Amino acid sequence: MQGYNVLMIFNRNLDHILLCKRLKNPYKGLSNLVGGKIELGESGTEAAYRELLEETSISKDNITLHHLMDFKYYLQQIYIEVYTGRLKCDVEVSGDENELYWSDLNQDFFDMTLFAGEGNIGHMVEQVKMNQSIFLTDETLPA
Repeated sequence: MQGYNVLMIFNRNLDHILLCKRLKNPYKGLSNLVGGKIELGESGTEAAYRELLEETSISKDNITLHHLMDFKYYLQQIYIEVYTGRLKCDVEVSGDENELYWSDLNQDFFDMTLFAGEGNIGHMVEQVKMNQSIFLTDETLPA
C-alpha cells in the first residue's frame, strides 16, 4: 500500500487554515489541503514535515504537527495519514506546486464544487474543532 499525508495547518490565532488551489488533476481548480507522498523508508511524521517544508516553506521550527487520523482505501491500495498543527509564529508561506492561501473557517468545507476530497476536508475540520484543545495546544507558544 502506498502512503500519503494531508496537512491541516492553522494560523497562530486558530481562525484560518492553509489551503491550496489545485493547478492539476485530480481536483484541478478546487481547494485542497497540502500534503504528499510518504517515501519508502520514511516515517509518516518525517514525510509530513518534509512535505510541509517543500510545499509551503514552513519548517519544523515553526509548528508542531499532531497525527489526527488515517484513511485507508483498500480498492486503490493507498492510505492517508492526516496531521494537524498550529503555527507558533506568523510565517510567510510560499510554494511552487499549487497556489497557497489562508481561508477563514467559516466555509462549507463539505462543498465538493469548491473543495477536493469528497467531503473529507469538512470531516477533518470538524474533528479538529471538536478536539481543538488536544490537537492544537502547544505549550511552547507564548501567552
